[in-house]
Amino acid sequence: MGSSGFSWKLADHPKLPKGKTVAMVVLDGWGEATANEYNCIHVAETPCMDSLKKGAPERWRLVKAHGTAVGLPTDDDMGNSEVGHNALGAGRIFAQGAKLVDLALASGKIFEGEGFKYIKQSFETGTLHLIGLLSDGGVHSRLDQLQLLLKGVGERGVKRVRIHILTDGRDVLDGSSVGFAETLENDLAKLREKGIDAKIASGGGRMYVTMDRYENDWNVVKRGWDAQVLGEAPHKFTNAVEAIKKLRAEPKANDQYLPPFVIVDENGKPVGPIVDGDAVVTFNFRADRMVMIAKALEYEKFDKFDRVRYPKIRYAGMLEYDGELKLPSHYLVSPPEIDRTSGEYLVHNGVRTFACSETVKFGHVTFFWNGNRSGYFNSQLEEYVEIPSDSGISFNVKPKMKALQIAEKARDAILSRKFDQVRVNLPNGDMVGHTGDIEATVVACKVADDAVKMILDAIEQVGGIYVVTADHGNAEDMVKRDKSGKPIVGKDGKVQILTSHTLEPVPIAIGGPGLPPGIRFRTDLPTGGLANVAATVINLHGFEAPSDYEPSLIEVVNN
Repeated sequence: MGSSGFSWKLADHPKLPKGKTVAMVVLDGWGEATANEYNCIHVAETPCMDSLKKGAPERWRLVKAHGTAVGLPTDDDMGNSEVGHNALGAGRIFAQGAKLVDLALASGKIFEGEGFKYIKQSFETGTLHLIGLLSDGGVHSRLDQLQLLLKGVGERGVKRVRIHILTDGRDVLDGSSVGFAETLENDLAKLREKGIDAKIASGGGRMYVTMDRYENDWNVVKRGWDAQVLGEAPHKFTNAVEAIKKLRAEPKANDQYLPPFVIVDENGKPVGPIVDGDAVVTFNFRADRMVMIAKALEYEKFDKFDRVRYPKIRYAGMLEYDGELKLPSHYLVSPPEIDRTSGEYLVHNGVRTFACSETVKFGHVTFFWNGNRSGYFNSQLEEYVEIPSDSGISFNVKPKMKALQIAEKARDAILSRKFDQVRVNLPNGDMVGHTGDIEATVVACKVADDAVKMILDAIEQVGGIYVVTADHGNAEDMVKRDKSGKPIVGKDGKVQILTSHTLEPVPIAIGGPGLPPGIRFRTDLPTGGLANVAATVINLHGFEAPSDYEPSLIEVVNN
């Protein structure tokens, strides 16, 4: 970059002034969907956001926050906070998640990286264990990626392979687990023909074994640990396909909640417990349900459950699951190399920045915003404030979380006139939405709205500009729906609650007394996404965006 005459200097915008305070507000998990009783944003009293939506139509629009717009493989892939904030801050779309893994497998780069070299040290004398969701659902893992991984290790000297499968039934049809296990057994038989000792070692349903998230229930991870590491489970079988069929035949059984099982040899000995000297790869690419098992495999100091024994292994994730925690410390596919983020440009152009959130989203508004980079670009011009999240409780117990404290810090930063950009993340819609508690999520949306109002009032006082947007959907649809869009009712007669993110677009609103007249959203960017926001914000600071950024959403008319 240096030698090609690269410069951090941004050109002045021909029509937009410098020196206005810009508030950049990200509502986490705040999508736009039809109004109904399961849309907590609609049900909640949100007068501030309503006024933005009903205000000037040229200053409110929707942008895409999922799929290809944030670097994921297809538009069936829901967005998430990490890729959302990467896009918001970077202004360009970088390959993420499954797409990164696909590219690394297709090029063979995955087998040349540091992570693979690390686990390969165990191939000669140890066993390679692969743990993950056996499914082609494409949300957490994909069968074809596992198959390519198996082929690759087989060609690169692995002697013993053990697979610890988690059955799906959530992102794919219930019952499809049997077919996936049969496919895998066929692949393992081919490896055995080549002289590689390859077997399925254990299994269990994804909602009951290993794949818990947000530290909701460590017993889920413990059940997996007991089967995978200790070789202990209430059910023992000599064959995985038979295990799944038999366990599924029990009353009320399904793939998601299949109890843990261990595969044993003819003497009743487990065929593949994890022991000293082995290598372990968790092959899911999606992070949220891998962080807990990663901690159990990696952390020497660990008190969430009794591991009984902690084998000395070489562990790698398919990807790095938590950029903030640097977890795991080894991974097969590196995160995207995101350079020249908007935050770095603005600091190089003298823009003073304040960023704040509470713990659960602090990294998003700093680390992920800045292209997976820790710390300040320039501590003279930047201040980041983290407010500790309530720990040890589920967020629906205190759904207001720290929204008002975040807003107060932002208000004070704005009124101090020490900063040109004041950036916050309000986590409520996402973190409370994930609990599936509709009443609590309604409270969460109301308090997030109150927080936005506090920030906008401060912008009013200093003659500034606001940009209010979101990183992905969640709280706007809290129920699972069938293909026609109707809520799905379970066997108990209750609607099935949706706790995940959604595929919905998110709003972006601009305004404030500092916004010059004649500014409006362009009408020629109907498919704008989160990556377009960075250029928009750079413009509002009075600069032209870099030429390779996704285009700005705004234009100036008759000015």
